[in-house]
Amino acid sequence: MVSQTRPITAEYFNWYIAQPEHIHRNYELIAGEIVEKMVSHPRSSMIAAWMMGKVAAFVDERDLGYVTGADGGYVVSGERYIPDGAFLSKARCPVIPDEAYNPIAPDLALEVLSPINTDEEMRVKVSNYLAAGVVVWLVDPGKRVEVHCTGQPVRILGPEDTLEGGNFLPGFMLAVQDILGK
Repeated sequence: MVSQTRPITAEYFNWYIAQPEHIHRNYELIAGEIVEKMVSHPRSSMIAAWMMGKVAAFVDERDLGYVTGADGGYVVSGERYIPDGAFLSKARCPVIPDEAYNPIAPDLALEVLSPINTDEEMRVKVSNYLAAGVVVWLVDPGKRVEVHCTGQPVRILGPEDTLEGGNFLPGFMLAVQDILGK
């Protein structure tokens, strides 16, 4: 984490990440702090890639929109996030903007916990995703999948449950045991 004394503005963040020494690194703006997105734990990365591969196949077959991986950035509630995976519908974003961080928040954000994530960081991110109307799939590898939707209590899914795409990916289903078994 970059040390600072006052909250960072989005404008300063955009300037900071455009500097030559930062251009090849990934950063998020979380609660007014610049946070370098570190390399994920191998298992977390594999789970995210596998899940988003399933989502991508579903989305492509139906021409529903776009899927991004662990380097796709979004503006979420004024902050800058790089989820482990995301889906953005064509209905909300007919053309992908040519900006470092998409100004349109995704419909779905996938976050797979790894040892580098802090509870506070994830609490803030989930809260801001929800404020922006984003559905969050939060995977705790080997333990559970949490589904966070604006205005609804969190749903905790275990191995016997099925993760469903809801209104934004109607008909999408994935057995939670397949996710947790990775």
